[in-house]
Order: sequence, then C-alpha cells, then structure tokens
Amino acid sequence: MIDPETIDSILQIGAYLTADLAGIGGELKQQPQDFIVEEIPAYEPCGEGEHLFLWIEKTNVDHISLMKHLADTLNIGLHDIGIAGRKDRVAITRQFVSVPATCSALVAAVDRDRIRVLSATQHRNKLRTGHLQGNRFDILIRNPIDSVESIARDWEERTSRFGFPNYFGIQRFGANANSVVEGLALLSGKRSRTNRQQKKFLISAVQSMLFNQVLGDRIASGQTDSVSLGDVMQVRESGGLFVVEDIERETCRQTNREIVATGPMYGPKMRTSVGEVAGREDEVLQRWNLTVTDFARFKKVASGTRRALLEWPDELELMEESNGLRLRFCLNSGVYATTMLRELMKN
Repeated sequence: MIDPETIDSILQIGAYLTADLAGIGGELKQQPQDFIVEEIPAYEPCGEGEHLFLWIEKTNVDHISLMKHLADTLNIGLHDIGIAGRKDRVAITRQFVSVPATCSALVAAVDRDRIRVLSATQHRNKLRTGHLQGNRFDILIRNPIDSVESIARDWEERTSRFGFPNYFGIQRFGANANSVVEGLALLSGKRSRTNRQQKKFLISAVQSMLFNQVLGDRIASGQTDSVSLGDVMQVRESGGLFVVEDIERETCRQTNREIVATGPMYGPKMRTSVGEVAGREDEVLQRWNLTVTDFARFKKVASGTRRALLEWPDELELMEESNGLRLRFCLNSGVYATTMLRELMKN
C-alpha cells in the first residue's frame, strides 16, 4: 500500500517556467467541443495495400471504447487495429486508425452518433505507435479572469521565445497514480505476473514520472535555459543527440533554438549525461530507491531514450471570445497540450 504522501509526490508535476507571470485561471473540457484535436500524420495512405486507413472522428469517446467498437463491428481482433497515438476522451478528436483491408465492406457499420468514419483509404503497412508528426489543437478555456487578454499576451510572448516545460500529463500515471505504483513494484521485483504490453505501459509510467521530477528540479534551480558540461542535447531538426563539451558554442546554438537540453527516460540504451548533470539525474533515481540497472531487466519493453526538456508550439493563435479564451496551435507528437496550458492557467 502506497501512502497518500507518496501518491501526491508522483502526481505533482513540478515548478512553473513562468512562475513570475500570473495565471488566467479558467476551466478546460467543460464540453467536448471545447477541446478539438486533429492528428497531423507522418504520411498519407497511398491508396493501395493490405491495410485500410480510417480517418475517424469521435466525440466524448475514450480510446478503449473506440477500439472495442471497431473490433466488434469489423469482426477483427484488437491486435489487428493500428493507431499512431491515443486521444483524449472529453474532446472531439480526429485520427487515423488502420484495420485490414478485408474490412472494407463493413466500414459503413462503424458509424454511430459519436463515432464517424470520415474517409477510408488503403495503404501498404499497418499504422504503428509513433507514426505521427504531431497534433493540431483548437481549445476553449472557459471563465478565465477578467484581465485574460493582457496576461495571455505576456505568456504568448514568453512561450514563443523560451518554450514551455515538456512535462508528461498526469493522465500518463493512471488513476490515483496506480500505473506508477505498479511500475515501481515491477522494477523492485515485487510484481512479476504481467504480459509484455502491460510491462511496457507500467515501466513507461515510471520513466515519465522520473523525467517530470528531473525537469521540475531543473526549473526550480534555474537551470532550464542554461547549458552545462555533460548535458545531453538534442538537435531539434534531426533529433540527434550529443553530449556538451563546449559550453560557449552550444549556448549560442540553444539561444538560436537549434538545440535543446534533454532529460532521461531511463533504460539500458539511454544516452547518459556526464558530471554534475548525471549526478542531478541520479539523485532523482535515488529518491525512489532505483538504479539504472533496475531498468536493464526490461530492455525489451523499455530500452530508454532522452526527451526534450522544453517544447515550442507552432502556429499559436490566441482569441478572446465572449465565453473565454480560444487557443489554436500545433504540437509535436508526444507533447501534452494540457502541460502547456498549465503554464497559462496556473490552476
């Protein structure tokens, strides 16, 4: 049994990057149409092949319900369905889902009041997790404070220059942090009976929690926009990683947004930082009585990687409306809109 204090520490996202700016408050997802998400695919289906890409719109439907509905109406197994990423429940979402092309005659049966197939196109390969460039958002924040316009413009200017913390959203950790709790038990050897997919999900939840804490510590110590010897940097255009050896040169490249510092997603193939940076990252592991070796046993489901500490929205627009503040923007795959909005709302 995990004590409530430990659960709170898991669910605590971390320090604000714009702590000196007031928040606009407000409410998210009061209605599904307040949160519209549309995938930006990595590629378009080519029109031929053994798979069928369905462009699906769902309204207030969770991911598991959508998958079960597709399996039932198309007479296929859940393993036959391919997706690039999961989408929010309380929202209107549009995404590609791949199914076997043999399902073509049954596609019309998929449509329901809250699930619609907007198009169906054949393709040569099954859709896989990560086959996604990003997501386009149209979000309404209802009932913000009266001075929303001024605060939002200050936040927009700051975010366009310095980015926002690339935290994982708490939905990644499961209800009451259960996914992290079970993942920690798996890493410590206290839980073993679970299949490969569950292992991957639970270890990923722990990796995400640890990343959030490394990022939160770095913001709290004022080191988010500084480059240190031993930092693992990511080239933003290519995604390539390297370790900092020349602070002056890499600081210039970071200022120009060519590169960004990264945090750990622990695993045996993760590119490791060096020196004081590595020491700070190890402190977070020690906080949870973990070592890098604990992750080595799960190399087949959690090999490890690095994740950018900061992200920037593309095509950001803010519009004050009678019932709130509307934001339109695009984010890279794997980046949470709710963590960006957290910096703006601060509630």
